[in-house]
Amino acid sequence: MTPQELIRVQNYMRKVFGTKTLSVRARPKIKDSAEVYVGEEFIGTLTREEDEGELCYQFQMAILELDLEEA
Repeated sequence: MTPQELIRVQNYMRKVFGTKTLSVRARPKIKDSAEVYVGEEFIGTLTREEDEGELCYQFQMAILELDLEEA
């Protein structure tokens, strides 16, 4: 993912989730995905997918049982 893509998706996700502390960060060795953080807490991955000329970004977040107990 290019730096411009990361910024565009980050701005969109900040707007949707209503938080300015969300950041989308490049992964050092994997070019088609990024990591998503709120503050310094890792919350999921973002994958770039292109199929038949259509481009999309897939966000995946795992919620652990332990996380639910703390909420």
